[in-house]
Amino acid sequence: MPNSLVVKNRIKNFNKKIKIPGDKSLSIRWALLASLSSGTSKAKNLLMSEDVKATLQIIKKFGIKVILKKNVCKIFGKGMDGYNFKKNQKIDAKNSGTLARLILGLIVNSTVPIKLIGDNSLSKRDFDRIINPLKKFGVSFKLLNKNKLPLIIKGSNNLKGINYEEKRGSAQCKSSVIFAGMRSNGKTIIKAKKSRNHTELMCKYLNLPIKITKKKKFDLIEISKVSKIPTINYNIPSDISSGSFFMILVALLNKSKITLKNININPSRIGIIIILKKMGVKIKFLNSKIYNGEKIADIIVESPKKLKAINCPTYLNSGTIDEFLSIFLVAAKANGVSYFKDLAELNNKESPRLIWGSKILNLMGVKNVATNNSIKIFGNPSLKVNKRIVIKNFLKDHRVFMTSVIAALSFQGKSKWQISDVNSIKTSFPNFLIILKKLGAKIN
Repeated sequence: MPNSLVVKNRIKNFNKKIKIPGDKSLSIRWALLASLSSGTSKAKNLLMSEDVKATLQIIKKFGIKVILKKNVCKIFGKGMDGYNFKKNQKIDAKNSGTLARLILGLIVNSTVPIKLIGDNSLSKRDFDRIINPLKKFGVSFKLLNKNKLPLIIKGSNNLKGINYEEKRGSAQCKSSVIFAGMRSNGKTIIKAKKSRNHTELMCKYLNLPIKITKKKKFDLIEISKVSKIPTINYNIPSDISSGSFFMILVALLNKSKITLKNININPSRIGIIIILKKMGVKIKFLNSKIYNGEKIADIIVESPKKLKAINCPTYLNSGTIDEFLSIFLVAAKANGVSYFKDLAELNNKESPRLIWGSKILNLMGVKNVATNNSIKIFGNPSLKVNKRIVIKNFLKDHRVFMTSVIAALSFQGKSKWQISDVNSIKTSFPNFLIILKKLGAKIN
């Protein structure tokens, strides 16, 4: 099996401090907003993953100068009208759904057609959810594969603000509409189901004309046309989604402890913290502070004596959507039956992740009952896997790969795990395996 990894041994207990790479959501948003700023913006600790590199490649195609040197990225913005659109230009979002949907909101002012493509995985994902609201602004689309990529977008220089209700809890769709509203005449009003709010916080930090009113079940967001974006110097905090794999690892081990430094603990992203605490994992924050509108802290995680099952509250779904695959592993070791519901959105990710979560558990011998939007997991606190496991054909989904590695290191008995598509981690977490080896993992 080419491009595969073999795990033969369970990882030993450890007590370590580690630094996680920069937050992917913030890295992409910083690069996009910096490209429209009036002047030179600088970022440290920018995540150098394939998704972020694809972002930089697209803005360079639009004539924006980018300089990468060691751990510093400089972007030389040319203002709100600084993109150089060329007729029949083609841009490639690679594997990144965040980039693909956000960039559409930023190029709604192109009066020439632009073709957006992506890799095989991204080309299977739904784009109706962003095409439909952007059409209301006055943008036209030509779809070449039903509601999927590739597509051709043609904007207008006379866009009008809209009223839009975002019902999925999709930060990508909400952010794209915010960006389109920044280019439109009048006011754009969004009634948005609760989701990640990095775009809003960055806009507020930059003093852009945005107003957010928080309600119990939704946020009301108003955005007006933006004439100028100031430059943005940013030391990107570390990514909680990447750090979650090490939290899970500690939760599944005995007498282990890890400290994750300078993590973005935005309240819309800490569902995994709340869930793990409910399941008995010891977690605390140190050195909490607000930086550029985002809350950051060091996270200390210690192994629990035992894990409790959970009937997971659905209000945590949106803030945990990227972490559920690995949380299912904790449920597999918990004492009792865990239940997770209203998770159909998981199957709209890089791979059908809810299906894959069930598949991995089945391979491990963990009883589970899955539907198209829920999963019930029958935990086994003494679980050990004593058979050969092969994980493959998961559309190169980085989170399926990393979850499988954590499972192998945690539940290894008399067995060997072979996991394909090592290169998938380049999408979001290129040094994932390097950090695991520093913790003592023996991986071939």
